[in-house]
Amino acid sequence: MTALLALGSGWTSGIVAAGGDPMSHVLPHKLGPEIFGLALRNHIFMLFVTMVLLLIFVPLAARKKDIIPKGFRNFLEALMQVIREQVARPVLGKKTDTFIPYLWTFFFTILLANLLGMIPLGAMVSGISADKALAHWGGTATGNISVTVGLGIAAFFLIHVGGMAVHGVGGYWKYFFFGHAPAFLAPLMIPLELAGAAVKPAALAVRLCANMTAGHIILAVLIGFGVAAAKLGGGYLGVTAASVLGAMVFSVLEVFVAFLQAYIFTFLLTLFLGAAVIHDHH
Repeated sequence: MTALLALGSGWTSGIVAAGGDPMSHVLPHKLGPEIFGLALRNHIFMLFVTMVLLLIFVPLAARKKDIIPKGFRNFLEALMQVIREQVARPVLGKKTDTFIPYLWTFFFTILLANLLGMIPLGAMVSGISADKALAHWGGTATGNISVTVGLGIAAFFLIHVGGMAVHGVGGYWKYFFFGHAPAFLAPLMIPLELAGAAVKPAALAVRLCANMTAGHIILAVLIGFGVAAAKLGGGYLGVTAASVLGAMVFSVLEVFVAFLQAYIFTFLLTLFLGAAVIHDHH
């Protein structure tokens, strides 16, 4: 409860530091000058933070050789076991061990990016500086469509390169376009399958971005009500208290959503991958 109260207070401080705009934490912001038309933005920065943390802490956890895992390693192995045995193996069968490292990478990248988006990093940074621009640091990387499209493109290559690696280039694309359908259906099958190949990663990208953005918009607006009420005077302190309490409760839901969206993305990707690498020969 104390941690959630601190989280709600952090959101409030972050919005105030950003000029009272409840959308400040949600929208992308430039963190520096443009160079050749490109500039570092807060969501890309948070994606780099996600990558660095994974590269540091996952190898450290893997180095421990305790027979009974404890702490962070126990938590990590539990999640890995669920993804491998409950998600991947029923779909991929004997190919599970071949593709599970890629599925783990997607799952933990999305999960950590989602959870880091819950931290009011801008409020923490602006708290030690008078520069209001620093309040824009932080944010949810997976709430940016550019980031999720990148994940979708990576999923696209995993699906089709994995299928070609298992069945060969010719064998994979022949099955991909026709399956067991007769050749005269080619004019219908080829456009449909090409459309399906594009829609699958696009659906993964859009649904992840939409779900993460929607949750943070609701959370930001709840805190925004509290900030606006506080500016109106003491008679509206009840609104402020209700706003912070609502944000605390919704923060619990957002933590659950962070895990859920990482799981759903990985689950759907596994289904698409299974359709590419596991062919019915009967």
